[in-house]
Amino acid sequence: MTTNEALINYCLRLGDSSLILGQRMSEWCSNGPILEEDIAMTNVALDLIGQSRTMLTYAGKLEGKGRTEDDLAYKREEREFYNTLLSERPNGHFGDTVARNFLHSAFFYHLFQALKSSEDEMIAAHAAKSIKEVTYHLRHSSEWLVRLGDGTEESHNKIQESLNDLWEFTGDLFEMNEVDEILIKEGIAVDLAEVKKEWDKTINQVIERATLTKPEECYMQSGRLNAMHSEYLGHLIAEMQFLQRAYPEAQW
Repeated sequence: MTTNEALINYCLRLGDSSLILGQRMSEWCSNGPILEEDIAMTNVALDLIGQSRTMLTYAGKLEGKGRTEDDLAYKREEREFYNTLLSERPNGHFGDTVARNFLHSAFFYHLFQALKSSEDEMIAAHAAKSIKEVTYHLRHSSEWLVRLGDGTEESHNKIQESLNDLWEFTGDLFEMNEVDEILIKEGIAVDLAEVKKEWDKTINQVIERATLTKPEECYMQSGRLNAMHSEYLGHLIAEMQFLQRAYPEAQW
């Protein structure tokens, strides 16, 4: 594998994870529990989709085959997406969405903090720009996690159950393969084992504030690196790509 091929894959990982999580958050539009929260979650969706545009455009440029962000978002099949398994988990109830966003935004926060020093100018610039948005996403989901965990008995139990159910998908966030090895040597990518150390600190602090219990270690699902996904991604992509498939060449 060449460095360019590895970089294309790395950009797809970043872009796809933002895109799929953004699509999930957009499903809350007009369905939020209160108007202010409906707007907040829709803004998070827009931030994430904006982040995906940058990385998918860059991946298309590196590939050199003339594919645009639209082509990569709307004309790939399920087995061509490299998003995290956590990002495609269904919204569930509000607590499920809060827990998923908390775990994922903490991952993005520490990943982008590290990638600001990437030797690749585009990756570094993307991380520096995105960190401002992701900081808000992490603060927003953390505050809700604390509010629900330290709230009523019912909200405490439900958000604890959400954390427990999602925990098995967090191992996938930190898996690495040949792509990472090549790009780490070039100073482009970062060691996800180091990112996980910072992620663990954040997770532990917020869970403690929320009076919740960190889920026990368990079997971890994997698939992101090989574009293997759960049954939920196909349904999400079918809805996301419907317009482009029905009306080819439509643009964002």
